[in-house]
Amino acid sequence: MATLIHTLADHTDDVNYCAFSSSCLATCSLDKTIRLYSLKDFTELPYSPLKGHTYAVHCCCFSPSGHVLASCSTDGTTMVWDTRDGRRLAVLEQPGGSPVRVCRFSPESTYLVSGAADGSVVLWNAQSLKLYRSGNVKDGSLVACAFSPDGNFFVTGSSCGDLTIWDDKMRCLYNEKTHDLGVTCCDVSSQPISDGEHGSRYFQMASCGQDNQIKLWLILFADFLGIELKYKCTLSGHSAPVLACAFSYDGQMLVSGSVDKCVIIYETSTGNILHTLSQHTRYVTTCAFAPYILLLATGSMDKTVNIWQFDHKQPCSGSITENESKMAVENWSEEDVLAWLHAQGLTDLVGIFKMHNIDGKELLNLTKENLTNELKIVSLGLRSKVLRKIEELRMKTESVSVAIPDEFLCPITRELMKDPVIAADGYSYEKDAMENWINNKRRSSPMTNLPLRSLLLTPNRTLKMAISRWLETHQKHDETT
Repeated sequence: MATLIHTLADHTDDVNYCAFSSSCLATCSLDKTIRLYSLKDFTELPYSPLKGHTYAVHCCCFSPSGHVLASCSTDGTTMVWDTRDGRRLAVLEQPGGSPVRVCRFSPESTYLVSGAADGSVVLWNAQSLKLYRSGNVKDGSLVACAFSPDGNFFVTGSSCGDLTIWDDKMRCLYNEKTHDLGVTCCDVSSQPISDGEHGSRYFQMASCGQDNQIKLWLILFADFLGIELKYKCTLSGHSAPVLACAFSYDGQMLVSGSVDKCVIIYETSTGNILHTLSQHTRYVTTCAFAPYILLLATGSMDKTVNIWQFDHKQPCSGSITENESKMAVENWSEEDVLAWLHAQGLTDLVGIFKMHNIDGKELLNLTKENLTNELKIVSLGLRSKVLRKIEELRMKTESVSVAIPDEFLCPITRELMKDPVIAADGYSYEKDAMENWINNKRRSSPMTNLPLRSLLLTPNRTLKMAISRWLETHQKHDETT
C-alpha cells in the first residue's frame, strides 16, 4: 500500500524534476530554483533554495556520493553545486548555448552528461568539470538520459522518438525509433536480470512517450557482439502522454507519471499495476524512488511534490518480518545488504560493504575477525554494533523454517489471513482489516487507490481452504522434524 506522508508546496511554478540521494530530496522548477530537503523530516535545508539559473530549471541529479548536485536550464547551462553547503562549484555552458533539458552523473562519478534542445550531447569530466566529448542525436531535441549501472554505456531519448545507446567514448552503438510521437523519459534499472536459457545478464530499460505508452526493453552489452536491444512489453494504464518513468532501487517496481494527472506503479516482472495514485491536480511531470528506502516522490504542474511511503513487504525495506526465512536473507543481493545497513543506522559502512561486494550469504557469515582484518573497520563501537545487528538478523531468520506464500498474506496487515474476503477491487483481505479500513471512511482500494465500486465483502472460501491445507501440511512437517 502507498501512503501519502508529505506534500511540499514551496515552488511558485511547475515542478519539472525531483531526485533523491541517500539523505536528501532535490526538486527543480520553472521558477528558476532548486530546493533541497532532508529525508529525516522533509524540512528544507538551510541554504535552500539554490539560485543562479536565469530561466526555468528542467532537471537535477545527484552524484552517487550525494555530495554534488547538477542542475540544467533553458539558460543553456548546467550548474554544479556542493550539497553540503550549497556552494556553486561550476557553470558548464552547453556548446551553442541551446536550452539544456537533461543531466545525469555516471555511476562512478566519472562523467556528467548534459543533453540539449538542439540535439547536442556533452560528456563532461566530473572531476575536472571540463568538456570531455560531445556529439549529436540524429534528429530532434534531447530530452532523456540514463546510465547503465556499470557505467559502460548510457541511453538518450529524443523528441523525434529515437533511443540512442552511447559508450563512454561518445560512440553511437545503437539507434532505434521507439515512440512515434517522441520519447519523454527513460530509465535503466540498477539491477541486471538473468536470461535463464542462455545464462546472459541483461539490463532492463524503460522508456515512455507522447504516444501514451511505457515500453520495457532488455539491453545486452558485450564487447565482441556490441549492443543487443530486445523489446520486452508495453505497459498500459495511462490515457494520455506519459512524461516520466523510473525504476525502484531494487528494480522490482516501475513508476510513471502522465498528462492524465495519474501516477501508476507497476510490478516489473509481471507488468501488473500495483497502485494508481491520483492526488495531483495537473500533469505529473516527474517521479523518483529513493535509494535503499521505500519512498517515492512525484512532482506536478500543480507546483507540489508528493512524498509516498510503501507499507508492503520489499527486500529493500531493510527489515526482516517473521514471515521471511533464512533462505530469503541468504539470497539478498549486494544492494539489499546496503539497504539493510541504511535501515539499521549503519550508513557509514555502505561504502566499505559495497567495495567488498557483501551479499546476504556473506553478511550472515561475517565475524569480528572479518570486520577487523578484511573490511578494516577500525572503530570498536561500530564493529560491535554491526555484529549485534547481524546476530539479531540471524536469530530472526533462524526462528522461522518456512516462508508463508505471499498470496496468503493480507495486503493491509501483511499477516497470514484467517478469514479472507474478496473486495470490489478483486483483491483478498483479512475480513477484520478490510472492515476497519472501510469503517475509517476509506472508500478506495488499499491496493490500487481507486474508488471501490461497492463496499460488499465476499468470503473467499477457496483461499481459506488453501491456507488451511498449507497450515496442516507444515504442522505435520514440523512434527516430524
